[in-house]
Amino acid sequence: MGVDYVPAGVARHWKSTQWRLVSLVELAIPPDEPRAVAAANYVLNDILDRRHNGFGPKIVNGLPRICVNAEGAALVIGSRLGMAADPRVQGMAEALLDWQWPDGGWNCHRNASGRRSNFHESINVAWGLHEYAQATGDTATAAAADRTAELYLEHRLLYSLGTGIPSKYRPKPPPAGQVINQRWLKLGYPSYWHYDILAVLMLLARIGRIDDPRAREALDLLERKRRPDGLWAADRQWWTPPESRFAHQYEVVDWGCAHQPSEMITLNALRILRTAGRLSGAV
Repeated sequence: MGVDYVPAGVARHWKSTQWRLVSLVELAIPPDEPRAVAAANYVLNDILDRRHNGFGPKIVNGLPRICVNAEGAALVIGSRLGMAADPRVQGMAEALLDWQWPDGGWNCHRNASGRRSNFHESINVAWGLHEYAQATGDTATAAAADRTAELYLEHRLLYSLGTGIPSKYRPKPPPAGQVINQRWLKLGYPSYWHYDILAVLMLLARIGRIDDPRAREALDLLERKRRPDGLWAADRQWWTPPESRFAHQYEVVDWGCAHQPSEMITLNALRILRTAGRLSGAV
């Protein structure tokens, strides 16, 4: 395993080390793999260095506004690699609890109304808090992850409640019962910080909420996306060939092309459906 030490920097960088590690732990890399542990130490130190140098939360109307995908991914990585007792990991878990919004999510936009957190910003954090709770038995982080799941389930994972506030980015919020964002229906791997039905259904499967009736429509949609050959295809891709003029900006691993069968999407879809009781046999 060759880990390219691209700065973790901003979490929204496709080629950063942390996203390689998220994929590796999802593929069950051994927790004592020394190169993975070295890379995890790099990511943890990078995040803490940024937080200690003025990149902490901005408090607006009493609510912390901060991009926390990096912390969420770090909790996943650290907990899966046996580093949950590390003070750096513990500190991130405690900070995320402090930064959680009343509705159960997180938000980094300083102009957000404060009534609703950001679905994209919250998905990896909830996963990370769940992994930390699994590794440590901590009940506060388990409850925090469950609150995020409840936020998503309140919307049946996809649908507007009709209570949105107009903004310059969305002058006319979707009416109640309408899909909030059509992009959430598209499957992709890795999902990075993106919210979509595969990412949220995987979260619910992991934390034991997949049997909630409010997830039924999203599960039905996932089943309908299955191809006649039994596989699932990607609706989007991040990887571009090395000769592409954009190759330096995107994914360094070839996870497959859009509209072609995807091994990882198929694996995760089968995991979800098995946990939901819609599939028999091992995956």
